[in-house]
Amino acid sequence: MQALAAALGPKLLLALAQPEPAGVNVDVGVGQGLAGGAVGAFLTTLVVGAIAVAVFPDRTEELMVAVVAEPVESFAYGVLALLGLFVVTLLLVVTVLGIVLAVPLVLVAYVLWAAGSAVAFLAIADRILDRDRDDEGWFVTLLLAAGLNGALAATGVGGLVGLAVGAAGFGAILRPYLG
Repeated sequence: MQALAAALGPKLLLALAQPEPAGVNVDVGVGQGLAGGAVGAFLTTLVVGAIAVAVFPDRTEELMVAVVAEPVESFAYGVLALLGLFVVTLLLVVTVLGIVLAVPLVLVAYVLWAAGSAVAFLAIADRILDRDRDDEGWFVTLLLAAGLNGALAATGVGGLVGLAVGAAGFGAILRPYLG
C-alpha cells in the first residue's frame, strides 16, 4: 500500500497543479455579488418594513422615534448585542450539543436584525420625506427606505453604512429588554 501511495503521490500532485490549457481559470463575480446583495437588501427592507407597518404600526413608529432621538445609544446597544450574540453562538457551537440552541438563536437574531434595519431605514426615509403619513400612507416611505438600503448595499463603503444603520435599528429593538 505504501509503495502504491509513493508511486502515485508525485504524479497526482503534478496532475492537480497543472493549469488548464488556456491558462488558469479564476472566476470572481464581484458585480453579481454586489447586485445580488443590493437586490436582497432592497427586498428585505421592503417586505419586512411592510409587515412591520401593517401589523405593528404604533410600535414601528415608536422604534423610529427611538432611533432618531437616541441614535448613538441605539447603535451601541446594537453593536454590543451583536458581539454578545457572536460570543454566545461561538460557545454554543464549540459544545457541539449547543448547536441545537445556536441555530434558532441565530435565526431569531437575523429576523430581529432585519426588522431593526427596516425600522432604522424607515426612520431615515421619514426624515428625508418630512411628510404626514396620515394623509399619504407608508408606500413612498417604504420605497425610499428600501431604495436607500439597496443603494448602500450596492457599494462597498455603503455596506458599512448600512451595517451601522442596521445596528442602530437592532439596538433600538433590544434596548427596552436589555436595559
